[in-house]
Amino acid sequence: MVAFTKGHGTGNDFVIIADPDGELELSSDQVAALCDRHFGIGADGVLRVVRLSAFPEAAAALAEEPAAEWFMDYRNADGSVAEMCGNGIRVFAHYLVRSGLATIDPGSTLPIGTRAGVRDVTVSADGYQVDLGRWKLSGDDPLAKARGLEVARPGLGIDVGNPHVVVALASEEELASIELEYIPELDPALPAGANIEFVVPGEPLVRDGIGHVSMRVFERGVGETLSCGTGVAATALAVRYWAGERAPHDWQVSVPGGVLGVRMFPTEDGEHVALSGPAQLTFSGTIDLI
Repeated sequence: MVAFTKGHGTGNDFVIIADPDGELELSSDQVAALCDRHFGIGADGVLRVVRLSAFPEAAAALAEEPAAEWFMDYRNADGSVAEMCGNGIRVFAHYLVRSGLATIDPGSTLPIGTRAGVRDVTVSADGYQVDLGRWKLSGDDPLAKARGLEVARPGLGIDVGNPHVVVALASEEELASIELEYIPELDPALPAGANIEFVVPGEPLVRDGIGHVSMRVFERGVGETLSCGTGVAATALAVRYWAGERAPHDWQVSVPGGVLGVRMFPTEDGEHVALSGPAQLTFSGTIDLI
C-alpha cells in the first residue's frame, strides 16, 4: 500500500509519491499502471519525492548545489524516465511546501534537483516560477508530420533541459484541426525523441510589450497533454527567435489547460528562461502497487 497525492499545473497532472529515504523502486509497469486513467489513478506522469542524499544518480546535482535537499524523480505516463518537467517541478515545490518538507520565504529560492540539473523555484504572483536554466538551439530541425495537416511543416529544435521541436502553424483553425491522438512523425526521427509543440502567434503578436501565442503539444512518452511547462518555454523561445531582435523577452502562452508566463533574462553563464504559473493539489489516497 502506497500513499499518494494528485496534483496538476494548468491541467498537466501528476501522481506524487513521497519516498524521502529512497526505499521505493517503481518499475516502468508500475508507473504506467498508476498513470492509467481507466484502471489506475490517472496522470501524465509520476513525481517521486526523494532526498538527494538518498538518490545515488543525483551525485552531480549535489555537487552543483549543496543546499538542495530534494530530488524530483520524474517519470512519464508510459514509465519512461524524463529529464525535466516545467509544470511538474512547480507542483513538486507546492507539495513540499504544503507538506511542511520545505519552505520558500519571500525573496528566497528553493533549489530542487532534477535529471537536467538543479532548478531554482520561487513564489510568483500566479503560483510559482522556476528558472529552467540555460537554453540552446539543439540543431535538430526536422520536418513534422501530423494527422490533420495536409503537408509536413519545418520544426525548430530547442533544448531547455529536455528536447523539443516547435512547429509554426498559420491559424487557430489549423491548430484545432490536428489530431494529436495519433503520434506526430519527425523526419528525420530523433534518436531520443522529442516533445512536439504546434504553435500559432497571437493577433497581434505583441500587446503591451508582452508576446502572445497559443500552443498544443504532444509529449514524448505521454501523448497530448493539456499543458507542458518546458514546451511552453520552448514555444516562447522559438517564436521570439523567428520574430527577430526586436521581439519581447516576456511572453504569455495559452494552452488547453490555461495560461503560463515565460521570461528570458541574462545571467553570468548565458541567457536563462523562466516559467511561471499555478500549481494545485487535488486529492490524496492510498493504492496497492501491483
